[in-house]
Amino acid sequence: MTETFRALRISKTDAGQEARVVDLHDHDLMDGDVTVRIDYSTVNYKDGLALTGAGIVRVFPLTPGIDFSGVVETSSNPQFAPGERVVLNGWGVGESHHGGLAQKARVKGDWLVKLPAGISNKQAMAIGTAGYTAMLCVIALERGGVTPAKGDVLVTGAAGGVGSVAVALLSKLGYRVIASTGRKQTQTPYLTALGATEIIDRSELATPGRPLGKERWAGAIDSVGSHTLVNVLGQTRYGGLVAACGLAQGLDLPGSVAPFILRGITLAGIDSVMRPKADRVEAWARLARDLDLAKLETMVVSATLNDVAALGPAIIAGQIRGRVVVNVNG
Repeated sequence: MTETFRALRISKTDAGQEARVVDLHDHDLMDGDVTVRIDYSTVNYKDGLALTGAGIVRVFPLTPGIDFSGVVETSSNPQFAPGERVVLNGWGVGESHHGGLAQKARVKGDWLVKLPAGISNKQAMAIGTAGYTAMLCVIALERGGVTPAKGDVLVTGAAGGVGSVAVALLSKLGYRVIASTGRKQTQTPYLTALGATEIIDRSELATPGRPLGKERWAGAIDSVGSHTLVNVLGQTRYGGLVAACGLAQGLDLPGSVAPFILRGITLAGIDSVMRPKADRVEAWARLARDLDLAKLETMVVSATLNDVAALGPAIIAGQIRGRVVVNVNG
């Protein structure tokens, strides 16, 4: 008898779609040269979009989950051998290719990164795409000349996945961090413990503002977009850089060119999905070195495959703090 494995599966229905845990076989896996026995996955904002039918899923039925960590089971790719620990972020997995919310996945080896020795499989999913994206943003700030000596760095959506890891990383690297959140009253102790020096309410940035305002920060990491990003740019100091990686408020950018041509601001777009492998390897090496894993532990919400369907709407509504780690074997 062929061995089965459990997976969350999104299927089309007359009412739209449904997500439920099912038993699958190896022949249900998609093409690839590496098969991974998954230990952990996670629930990112994009996974929330997939689970709520927001147009992310491109083929049905599909196993969602844009991230996973685990151990190579079989490989015809010379870069990977059975028993090696690996992590995957993006590449359309969980959108058009079966993803990580399952006990097994088959993918292209070119999509995988070997996990650094200092990061466990569980910690890799506490980091996930959110934390890996946060690291890419920090690297962009550094390459743009935003050093701790230049001034404060703002993090928007600070209590979310990207924001939480960004605050922890920046703090450890010596930056003074301003954290913006819509949950200031309840999340101030959490963000302060991660390393934020100042907490501001997102309402300060979320509504239409002037093209240029008072110069408040040397750089920023923004996962919100729309009016928030416009206001962040308008209050960035001369020569600063803003790393934009999200769209929680919206895809639009209803602003002006004033910050760019009058203050020399750089807007750096951070893509994590199709990022070249060399950048991924660098980011994971930096996470192993620069992320306080004790702080990472305080961000974690634990879940199993049976919990995931209900977490989709919650993460879209901004009700999840930090990072969801899904034990696919739990």
